[in-house]
Amino acid sequence: MRRKFALICLAILLTLTSVPFNANAEQRNFSVSAQAAVLIEQESGRILYGKNENTPLRIASITKIMTAILAIESGKMDEMVKVTSRAEGTEGSSIYLRAGEKIKLEDLVYGLMLRSGNDSAVAIAEHVGGSLEGFVYLMNEKAKEIGMHNTMFQNPHGLDDHEDHYSTAYDMAILTQYAMQSEHYQTIASTKSHRVDGEQIRVWRNKNRLLTELYKYSTGGKTGYTKRAKRTLVSTAEKDGTNLIAVTLNAPSDWHDHMNLFNWAFDSYTVELLLEEGILSEVEDDFYKGKVYAPYSFEYPLTQAEQQALNKEITLYRPPSDQRMEEYIPPQPVGKVELKINNELIGQIPLLYEAPEVEEKKGFWAKVIDIFSFTIGVRSID
Repeated sequence: MRRKFALICLAILLTLTSVPFNANAEQRNFSVSAQAAVLIEQESGRILYGKNENTPLRIASITKIMTAILAIESGKMDEMVKVTSRAEGTEGSSIYLRAGEKIKLEDLVYGLMLRSGNDSAVAIAEHVGGSLEGFVYLMNEKAKEIGMHNTMFQNPHGLDDHEDHYSTAYDMAILTQYAMQSEHYQTIASTKSHRVDGEQIRVWRNKNRLLTELYKYSTGGKTGYTKRAKRTLVSTAEKDGTNLIAVTLNAPSDWHDHMNLFNWAFDSYTVELLLEEGILSEVEDDFYKGKVYAPYSFEYPLTQAEQQALNKEITLYRPPSDQRMEEYIPPQPVGKVELKINNELIGQIPLLYEAPEVEEKKGFWAKVIDIFSFTIGVRSID
């Protein structure tokens, strides 16, 4: 006779060892000069290090990451942009645009990211947004869309011309995580030099010294500086399949901050495959065996101590009685997998029943909706 309560098919305790979740934190042998900083693993978004990461501060030219991704997503990268006098007259760092000249939008984005051209930022904004003010509206709408909750943009370049232009280290990490989903952005951010052949031949070398000379694992980023914001820096790095994002605000020694954080994380964490897409071999119940599957894999960065403290639990709906077996249609999802470290939830993946022979591959947001619907109880377990 089948049980009347929800069936917990399996709880795999990889070890009985109990360790603090941030066990590796005390092993850092360096300090971070930044007023605010954050380090995240790119795929999972896990925060590996934080210091005042949710404190709103001035961000200077790392603002231009948002400008770049909006330009890329506009679908206008092959269009020619006519430079206005407003763009030409923008103060600060410049790629020396001249009013009336025409230059490809893609080249403007290279000038924006490599040389931090404020004139380029305005030219991009006017072309993509219809006006500078219209583009700023798009910047703030995109910030809301991707979860930058403590950010306000007032211009496309980061100059200190507004009191309420700010973000946080964590929000800028979210923005970079989003931008790095674009191969076009990755290419531009990782370019060491770029040549423009047009009305005027220009050659730009990237200001990001981590990329050009200091750090062999660097894959790109964006520098920033104003008198009020001081030194700001966003950078990305990859080693052995692990991708990291570091952000520092008001950091006197930002190059060293980023290299120290990257090296520490690469030494301390490995990205582990905690659940593989496909049929769950652990399920032994007669009704579910060989028919319950995870729609996607789940990977997460863990220290060695955390790997040993990992707990994986599979929960499924109560199966039907023998009398209802033939006509029973299981709900979707039919259950979940919870991954915990010392009872702290790090991941929850929906489980589906009887994968069709041809399964349409789900996009990232469809997968998120599955998890969200399950979590809030739209399809709750009895």
